[in-house]
Amino acid sequence: MADKKTIKVEQTGSPIGRTVDQHDTLKGLGLNKRHRTSVLEDTPSVRGMINKVQHLVRIVEEKR
Repeated sequence: MADKKTIKVEQTGSPIGRTVDQHDTLKGLGLNKRHRTSVLEDTPSVRGMINKVQHLVRIVEEKR
C-alpha cells in the first residue's frame, strides 16, 4: 500500500478578530491555539482550507 501524502501545518496567527468562517476553518484543520501543529492528508480540500487562512498558518514540512 502506498503512503499517502501528508502536510504539516502550524498556526502562527490568532483567530481573535477574524470572521467566524476563518475561525471554523482553523478548527477544521485541527488548530485552535498559536504554535500548535497538525498533520493532515494532502488533498485539494485541505489545500483550499489552508489557502483560506494562509495569513494565520504556515506549512512546516511536506512529505511525499
